[in-house]
Amino acid sequence: MLPAHHPLRRTAVRALPMLLCALLAGCGSGARPADTAGREVRRAVAEWSAAPPERLAGIPLEGWSYEVTSVREDGVRAFARAELHYRLTGYDAAPAGSAREVELVAGADGGWRVTADRPAPGALPQLWDQGPVTVERGAHALVLGGAGQSPETLSAVAAEADRAVPAVSAAWPGPWAGRVVVLVPGSLERMAQLLGRPADEYRGLGAVTVGRVGGAPAAADRVVVNPEGYGQLTAEGRRIILTHETTHVATRAATTATTPLWLSEGFADWAAYRGSGSAPAQAAPTLGRAVRAGELPGALPANEAFAFGGDADALARAYEGAWLACRLIADRWGDAALVALYGKAGRESPATALQETLGTDQAGLTRAWQEDLRRELRR
Repeated sequence: MLPAHHPLRRTAVRALPMLLCALLAGCGSGARPADTAGREVRRAVAEWSAAPPERLAGIPLEGWSYEVTSVREDGVRAFARAELHYRLTGYDAAPAGSAREVELVAGADGGWRVTADRPAPGALPQLWDQGPVTVERGAHALVLGGAGQSPETLSAVAAEADRAVPAVSAAWPGPWAGRVVVLVPGSLERMAQLLGRPADEYRGLGAVTVGRVGGAPAAADRVVVNPEGYGQLTAEGRRIILTHETTHVATRAATTATTPLWLSEGFADWAAYRGSGSAPAQAAPTLGRAVRAGELPGALPANEAFAFGGDADALARAYEGAWLACRLIADRWGDAALVALYGKAGRESPATALQETLGTDQAGLTRAWQEDLRRELRR
């Protein structure tokens, strides 16, 4: 420590009030304290976000709010990190969320004005971040089309989704909303942006479903259509793909991390093909070729077999094998047993679920499935 009479000690003592003055409030310089500026930024964001923007007026939104979690500002510009919460009226049982970054500038009057709103760094965009959104309503479906989608396309998707909902309700008697939200982005690339994955992972796919599993109530699920892949499907293919994805929405609350993918994907295909009269050899061509070549699967498809972006034939065999496993269960043990297995598989171990609903184990089910593949696909 410096002695009291040392020149540097006297300089430090004189400088201390000046430092405190600068830190606390600028001592009459006109600068605002950081906490005051933060409060003003939060107030400006709250006023700006009191209602959805006019450009979203056609979308049935409720519970619209921005919850600011942090503020950065330099006296001229400010950046507020916020969580957007909203529901699609009549469709979402729980709020949808989105991390946002709101940019503001300081006005001459000392207030703040919002100049931009975008996804926070690393966060996924909303459909309306990609341009104007067109709304098409069906009896059971709400279809939101991205920039460039024609009303005719959206109307056709809504009609197909309307047919899918009652088909799913007939296959899945468990409680669900009986409604579906479908997003139709303007392109495959824009679909990939919404999902945060490379476009090549979705090339050739008709649609996917996004949402959290095991929700109670179910979270805000969305069926996201790949306009490129969907447009290449036949009428029957479009019916199957939308029924499959709507089944995922219906079963979401019963699906957990313990539900094997062969069951969740197979059940969705079973619901989609149910009553169609499609023969296994016709609906499972890739697996059929493998079985006829002597390549009978040794086990039910593992979870990793359903990963996108890999071998397209291997992925097709996984989906076809899962469908035929669920079809076998429904045929041999009954539709109710398949539904009960699905419900228990999300709460119990696979061994317990199989024993309590089918009276068999994984090995027994696998053998029965292999026998069924030989019988159905070697024709």
